[in-house]
Amino acid sequence: MTYKIVTLAGDGIGPEIMAAGLDVLAAVAEKINFSYELTAQPFGGAGIDAAGHPLPEETLAATKSADAILLAAIGSPQYDTAAVRPEQGLLALRKELGLFANIRPVKIFDALKHLSPLKPERIEGVDFVMVRELTGGIYFGEHTLEETKARDVNDYTAEEIDRIIRKAFELAQGRNKLVTSIDKQNVLATSKLWRQVADRVAADYPDVTLEHQLVDSAAMLMITNPARFDVVVTENLFGDILSDESSVLPGTLGVMPSASHAASGPSLYEPIHGSAPDIAGQGIANPISMILSVAMMLRESFGENSGAEMIESAVDQTLSQGVLTKDLGGTATTAEMTTAIIANLA
Repeated sequence: MTYKIVTLAGDGIGPEIMAAGLDVLAAVAEKINFSYELTAQPFGGAGIDAAGHPLPEETLAATKSADAILLAAIGSPQYDTAAVRPEQGLLALRKELGLFANIRPVKIFDALKHLSPLKPERIEGVDFVMVRELTGGIYFGEHTLEETKARDVNDYTAEEIDRIIRKAFELAQGRNKLVTSIDKQNVLATSKLWRQVADRVAADYPDVTLEHQLVDSAAMLMITNPARFDVVVTENLFGDILSDESSVLPGTLGVMPSASHAASGPSLYEPIHGSAPDIAGQGIANPISMILSVAMMLRESFGENSGAEMIESAVDQTLSQGVLTKDLGGTATTAEMTTAIIANLA
């Protein structure tokens, strides 16, 4: 079978890291006999340039018919005053595809431990997954701004909570079988419902342990004892904050991939960092987050676990060999890092 993959290189360093990710994908595909075809589409600022909108109709149509989507990065200062900014294209894409579950793995590479702001003993053994509900909550509720007061409505349905909690339990079944559900049930009605639904869902997964944490104590534990977590699941606002907090544990955004899943249809895979327009075109961008996003795609959309593990092992080995881009304290170019990772594929 030949799979359809849509690529959205976007803006800034996006085209450079996308090229790196696709080079690694090609090398791995040859080794595991993975057949695919690529369709490149404009998106973000590139979409504005091409069609006057960050999510052109042709791009949206292509993503809807894809088996998976790879996104590199969007945004640039030149679009700050645009009628529709590049970031609005991403929100629209999430809505159109129903991408409700954002998955961010947090893992510490031994070769990069010195970059973490935490002491080495604090990050020893850190390997967990953040699961953030992406299409509900306060970001999508009613917003009212008046001269002397403002109001933001935080809405959740039991169905929305149920599906994201189940996603967390499914992930935990393939890991260490612990789900930490984060809420603020001592204050918020939405969190009370969240906890009730989580408890009901847990009954369907007797092999997985569910624990509850209030968001403030969870934020503290993520710094004081991050190795205790396995799969962390929470609502949109809390997830936005905590996933960014967790992203500093490895010491760099340059090695952090992510995935966004729908109930049905294609998933989207992307680095968590931005478009870094200040270094675009210089050939020094770190491609690892894009390359690891390719690995996530192989595993989660296509069941190609061996290919994903091959990429992840090659990245780890390359870093251990001291091949580091500028953001990691080294001198390797984007191309040199990519070449080294491909050489370590086995």
